[in-house]
Amino acid sequence: MANSSDCFSLDFKPAPYWWDASPRQADETAKLPVNADVVIIGSGYTGLHAAVQTARAGLDTVVVDAEPAGFGCSTRNGGQISTSVKPSFSTLTRRYGEERAISILKEGQASLDHVARFVGQEKIECDFGVVGRFHGAHTAGQYNKLARDYEIRHPGFETGAFMVSRGNQHSELGTDAYHGGIVFPRHASIDPGKYHSGLLGVARSAGANIISQCRVETLERTSQGFDVATSKGRIRANKVIIATNGYTGSLTPWQQRRVIPIGSYVIATEEIPAAVMDRLFPTNRVLSDTRKLVYYYRPSPDRKRILFGGRVSLQETDPRKSGPKLLAELVRLFPELAQTRISHSWAGIVAFTFDTLMHCGEDNNLFYAMGYCGSGVGMAGYLGSRIGLAAAGIDKDLGAFSTIPFQTRPFYTGNPWFLGPSVAMYRLRDRLGL
Repeated sequence: MANSSDCFSLDFKPAPYWWDASPRQADETAKLPVNADVVIIGSGYTGLHAAVQTARAGLDTVVVDAEPAGFGCSTRNGGQISTSVKPSFSTLTRRYGEERAISILKEGQASLDHVARFVGQEKIECDFGVVGRFHGAHTAGQYNKLARDYEIRHPGFETGAFMVSRGNQHSELGTDAYHGGIVFPRHASIDPGKYHSGLLGVARSAGANIISQCRVETLERTSQGFDVATSKGRIRANKVIIATNGYTGSLTPWQQRRVIPIGSYVIATEEIPAAVMDRLFPTNRVLSDTRKLVYYYRPSPDRKRILFGGRVSLQETDPRKSGPKLLAELVRLFPELAQTRISHSWAGIVAFTFDTLMHCGEDNNLFYAMGYCGSGVGMAGYLGSRIGLAAAGIDKDLGAFSTIPFQTRPFYTGNPWFLGPSVAMYRLRDRLGL
């Protein structure tokens, strides 16, 4: 296309594709009560799953959010659900020993199972499907590495994964850009907007009070619990749950020093002919690759568009600027899409950690779960449920992610000044196939 402005369709929207079917709506009538058993800060997957557990346990539960409910990454993601844990079994074993490595990987599988179970039990219509994931090797060396990791078997965690050679790649994906890959057949997809809307309804039906556009300004401990000052007044709480993930800020400086906010950018294409979609995406899987600066993509639930996401800038940028860059990468993978335009372009903030693992914990009735490293669709709800059960006193075992150190770095206060150099380094490593 001649210039970046040619990339956008006539009906282009600088907003998530998912919002077309599930627009974000703020409830201006909700009043902030004076007291609550539990105040949950954040109304994404983490906060609402926690709220379902505490409210169903009979605790007076209030969820507050600075924006309309679900305004953050819970409705801005690509709708891919994996087993969430990025480090390999061998890496985890070197760090923590075999027993804890297995327990961490089992938590990842449990997060995937949690979404399927919750959606089924609560009858949430959100286009959930177990479609599997194709993870492409961007170099021959990366394919060999995937094959070596695939050969390592360990007890208690069977994925059903299988390798796909470059010669057989077109059975999975209509591109020659990869050197083969691996398929994880149990991974799933979802419409995150519909999922969040359904979850919001479940939380409200359980008795949780959801108050949007209610920014928390200060959080102070008292002899009775917590004093929470918001833009709509003050509320006293016995317990507080921090469910802010990539939007964690100075309100909770200990957590802020341990998560790295990173923008993740996504586009949706205009509608694509069915024959082209069938040729490029014959299996309907979700897709990712072995680059450090990973791309993740999939057909839309109705198979009319392609949703394509990734990190394409050394610094945070406008989705109108990131959109053409993402489209260029999509066309690099699928050259026949050269004339395709963008219908939606948007961004959200995810939270990475220094060990690329998620974390949860409790400090004298202050609970938290965060740092999903771009895999929060499954893990956020799972860990949200766990901290909700713990806050309700039903099950105080927070699992493997509460038993490992939540690392920070000297002089890091929450501003990722190192992000630009890190992205540049990872881009070079990807180019060199390292």
